[in-house]
Amino acid sequence: MTRRRIGHDYHGRCIYMVTLVVNGRQPLLGTIKGDGEKTPAKMLLSDLGDAVSQALSSLPRFYPALQIWNHQVMPDHLHAIFFVQEPIPMHFGKIVNGFKTACNKALRRLKEQGKVKTGLMSLWEPGYNDRILDHEGQLQRMKNYIADNPRRWAIKRNNPELFRVRHNVEAGGQLFAAQGNVFLLDAPWLVAVKCSRSLSEDEIARECDRYLSQAQEGAVLVSPSISAGEKAVMRAAFDQGFPLIFLQD
Repeated sequence: MTRRRIGHDYHGRCIYMVTLVVNGRQPLLGTIKGDGEKTPAKMLLSDLGDAVSQALSSLPRFYPALQIWNHQVMPDHLHAIFFVQEPIPMHFGKIVNGFKTACNKALRRLKEQGKVKTGLMSLWEPGYNDRILDHEGQLQRMKNYIADNPRRWAIKRNNPELFRVRHNVEAGGQLFAAQGNVFLLDAPWLVAVKCSRSLSEDEIARECDRYLSQAQEGAVLVSPSISAGEKAVMRAAFDQGFPLIFLQD
């Protein structure tokens, strides 16, 4: 899914966090070593992962207005923080597409050399997800999130029991039983969905649009889904595949 902020000028000066996902979530870019607890988790790049990292680092040579402030290659996805220092003549998405094209060339070359075994013709899923970092504290939170990716990956891999029902999970100063992707509690942007019981159908529709816009930018929506509006928002987000946290009595 291509997620863009409506009304944003993608030619202007801005800071973006971009996420790209390998087609089919194939772990072609490397492996995570370490358990993230007793031993530090570290990403070991494959030949393809190294080519992806080099292609990313070379972007400022082609786009002088662009700086790469941080990035993390993971086995099946990539996070990168870009700073567009001044207005650019092309849509920012064209820079991302140029990077993806370079990665596809590397994929074909490494397949011909027998260093990558996959049936993929295109490395990345269509589109990309960008998060515009224009609020205080967002940049540092995203840097922390990117840096912590290998540890979270290792813990998920080595502790599958974390995704069964867990008791005494602390969140917001209270203890809960939790089931599902508990790591969503540590997401850098949680948004509480609150809708008055008195909202009309038109008002609920507007609230759905407002919250889904935030979900498209990377927010994790949180709600007990009590009012009709809250139920509508969470159902719409669920139907579109966005991450959610449901609170239940």
